[in-house]
Amino acid sequence: MDILGKLFGAESKVKIMRLFLFNPEIPFTNEDVAERTKSSLSVVRHELIILRKINLIKGKSFSKRILKKKGKQSSFSKKRVWGSVLNSSFQYLPELQQLLIDASLLKGPELVRKLNSAGKLKLVITAGIFIQNLDSRVDVLVVGDHLKRSTAERALESIQAEIGKELRYVILETTEFNYRLGMYDKLIRDILDFPHTVVLDRLGLPPLSDEKRYDKE
Repeated sequence: MDILGKLFGAESKVKIMRLFLFNPEIPFTNEDVAERTKSSLSVVRHELIILRKINLIKGKSFSKRILKKKGKQSSFSKKRVWGSVLNSSFQYLPELQQLLIDASLLKGPELVRKLNSAGKLKLVITAGIFIQNLDSRVDVLVVGDHLKRSTAERALESIQAEIGKELRYVILETTEFNYRLGMYDKLIRDILDFPHTVVLDRLGLPPLSDEKRYDKE
C-alpha cells in the first residue's frame, strides 16, 4: 500500500480507486465512499473531483434505501441521490485494474499478522477475490481456538477498507470446523474442493489438487 500511495499521491486515493474498480457497476455517494474506505468526507470530496477530471469515474443519479428512525421504530424508504460510478470507457481501465487489484490483495503472512490478535489461529484459507475467482462462496476461512470473533471481524473490516471490496468470510472454532469437516458440511467442502490458498495450517490438512500453500513456502 505504501508504494502505491506514493505512486498515486495518497493512500486514500488508492483506496477510493480500488473501491470503484472492485465494484464497477455500483454507484456510491460521497458518504458511502468515506464509510467504505475509512476516509474523511473532505478527503473523499477532494479525491473524487480529481478522479472525475481524468474521467475514471462519472456522476450518476440513483435510488438509495434510506433508513428512517422514529422512536423505537425504523423503516426504509427510497430516495433519489447523486453519486459516482466507475467509467467503463476509461482509456487505461484494464491496465489500472491489473495494477491496483493485483497489488491490493494481502500476501499470506500479512493476512495472518492482521488476524493474530483474534486468538490461536489454526487454519487460514483464502479463496474468491484473493485468487480472482468470483465464483467462490467464501473469500476467507479463519479457524482457531478461543477466537475473539469481534477482533477477527475488525481485522477483516480493515482489510475490506484497504482493498475496497466487502469480504465473504467464515470464522470457526477448531472443534466446530473439525465436526463440520467430518460431517462433510457443504460450505466447508465447497471451500476445500474448489481452488483456494492455504495461508496457515496447524491442523495438518491433507494437500488437495486445487490449492496453493503459503504455509509451506
